[in-house]
Amino acid sequence: MGNKVPTDARIVPVYYEPATTYNLDLEVFPVSALRQRANTQCGAHTIEHIEFYLLIYITEGRCRHMVDFETIACAQGSLLVVRPGQIQRFDMSGNWQGWILIFRPEFLQPLLQSSPPFFSQQKATATLVAELEIFSCLEMLPTHLALNEDTQKAVLESIIRMSQDAQLKFDTKTLHMLLRNQLHALLIRLYLVQADNEKVETSPPVFLKRFIAYRLAVERHFQRWHQVAEYAKHLACSEKSLSRATHSVAKLSAKAFLSKRISLEAQRLLSHTNLPITNIADSLGFDEATNFIKFFRREVGCSPGEFRQQHNDR
Repeated sequence: MGNKVPTDARIVPVYYEPATTYNLDLEVFPVSALRQRANTQCGAHTIEHIEFYLLIYITEGRCRHMVDFETIACAQGSLLVVRPGQIQRFDMSGNWQGWILIFRPEFLQPLLQSSPPFFSQQKATATLVAELEIFSCLEMLPTHLALNEDTQKAVLESIIRMSQDAQLKFDTKTLHMLLRNQLHALLIRLYLVQADNEKVETSPPVFLKRFIAYRLAVERHFQRWHQVAEYAKHLACSEKSLSRATHSVAKLSAKAFLSKRISLEAQRLLSHTNLPITNIADSLGFDEATNFIKFFRREVGCSPGEFRQQHNDR
């Protein structure tokens, strides 16, 4: 499923780095501006490893967008959600149009700094719970949503408004508050559409908080820590409670979530580098290549060598 990755394809780490004259943690721009950037900064076959959240909304035409080895056919009304740590590639062929919205991970959940005297612990807790619920809205969204006509109109209006407001001549703090609330409203709208379609349930705040901590820890340590017990110790909780929280949010056990992340990284390295399998095994923390091969076969259903060959043949 997907197009063959060109032989000159390369993975490029991409960070949130807007123009020096733009000092906001969220940026909104049309696809036409993206095409200009692509022409001046990188080739059409570049595969990006992004370190920010990316929303792509297609308003005209069709395109095929690659996210973590899956090529997704998109048309008018398609909205893509790509998360930090994923690899993706834009389809610069055709004449499709739309909007790009990117923001730093920390923009969605501003940390509660020292609270003023009138800001009670109860209010601080309520604010944290609200922020966790917003995070849940984002994490529960699938990579690809096909929006109905009414939602398309509302989403487009929201994105255009955010694009216009980001150009206002106010101080950064004020604009961040405005844009953050607009982003929250957009994510809640998308979540409600998805929830109505799938009848999903919101996870309890304590589970959300624990899962967020686990997900961040996995991103930092998956190349060294392969046991859930190591993460439970790091997060000062039991393996059982960690697995309950992970299943509540991600619908996977803590062990399956960790294995999926290690497997994904292995697939990335096999597909987009020429590293020997022994080197890949070592970089992912396996003491023996044979153990890595057994793990990969169990998770993916084929050997690393077979996976690499299949991917190259696409």
